[in-house]
Amino acid sequence: MKQRSIGNVQVGAVGLGGMPMSIEGRPEIDRSVRTVHAALDAGVTLFDTADAYHIHADEVGHNETLIAQALASWGGDTSGVLIATKGGHLRPGDGSWTVDGSPAHLREAVEGSLKRLGVDAIGLYQFHRPDPRIPYEDSVGTVRDLLDEGKIRLAGISNANTEQIRQAQEILGGRLASVQNQFSPAFRSSEPELRLCDELGIAFLPYSPLGGISRAGALGDRFAEFARVAATHGVSPQRVALAWMLAKSPRVVPIPGASRPESIIDSVQASELTLTDAEQAQLDAA
Repeated sequence: MKQRSIGNVQVGAVGLGGMPMSIEGRPEIDRSVRTVHAALDAGVTLFDTADAYHIHADEVGHNETLIAQALASWGGDTSGVLIATKGGHLRPGDGSWTVDGSPAHLREAVEGSLKRLGVDAIGLYQFHRPDPRIPYEDSVGTVRDLLDEGKIRLAGISNANTEQIRQAQEILGGRLASVQNQFSPAFRSSEPELRLCDELGIAFLPYSPLGGISRAGALGDRFAEFARVAATHGVSPQRVALAWMLAKSPRVVPIPGASRPESIIDSVQASELTLTDAEQAQLDAA
């Protein structure tokens, strides 16, 4: 697979989002492990997870543990794999999502993630979602301190606007490696953040790039232009959507969620799909 950069690390141009393997509707563990192994076989070297990817209150970090175990059981060389995890988002176990961006919680969350991932330092740690009760500079400042202390190797933020990106870049002393925001054919309001990341040389990681767990399969039905371009190339509309994102900037590294080997195998092939300028413009206008 073609390579792109997150900070000083090279990764495959398409990553794997782990959330579908651990939240509501998740498959049996065996299928998830086969999905991670299929991703590795296809050249995926970026795996995105979070301590909040779980269902029940007593299984915090379910997805971190799953991915760590799947990597360990693959049998190949995983030294080039970058695991990106996140903290600051919580699931109390009643189906809701809450936030805690306090320095104390983030420090506790990092220690938990380190243990579950079985590493001495987290490859990429991202502040998951701003907490309106905590000054943003306090949350990101804690991530900076963790970076300085060697607990994490790269620092990122998620669900951020342009002002927060600039603020985080300043707080981190120019070391902001990634911004993970929602972006898809259906959700394009993060275009300004994507453009800013391109300008600043920061990796932009679109999450739910195919529209989310329940809608990804119907992408071609919902967006006729993507289906038409897909038919022209003889590929899936999902592959076209990822190729469209990749063409927007060399900083873009989509992280489509998957819980079936077939899904991630199709997604990674987007890195080899070249759209014409006319097709790109057509999809931009769709």
